[in-house]
Amino acid sequence: MKKLVPLVVDALLVILFCAIGRRSHDEAVLTGLLRTLWPFAIGLAIGWAVAVAAASRMFGDAGRDARFHGTALWPTGILVWLGTLCGGMLLRAVSGQGTALSFVIVAAVVLALFLLGWRAAITALK
Repeated sequence: MKKLVPLVVDALLVILFCAIGRRSHDEAVLTGLLRTLWPFAIGLAIGWAVAVAAASRMFGDAGRDARFHGTALWPTGILVWLGTLCGGMLLRAVSGQGTALSFVIVAAVVLALFLLGWRAAITALK
């Protein structure tokens, strides 16, 4: 259960990112949230899968559970952030949603603040 907490925190922050984005553009938050959320949610899943696979590759299957830390800034946080951003933007482009350069930059910064920020704070507090 404790190992799922970082994934849940990331999921909640991605939902918050999408809700803030919809609200800042005066779009209906609840009715359109799923349309905005699904590409980033899948990107988040991709990022987590890559992070777990990287831990397995780095430490071997026997060490994966002992060495994988969902709260680690590197490699977990970086891989989760990149997966969420790149996967989300790719899926948005394929599905006909906007990927203007300004949006990509804002999304990169906000997702970095959200997905890396809490990990950096935990690292600093240790």
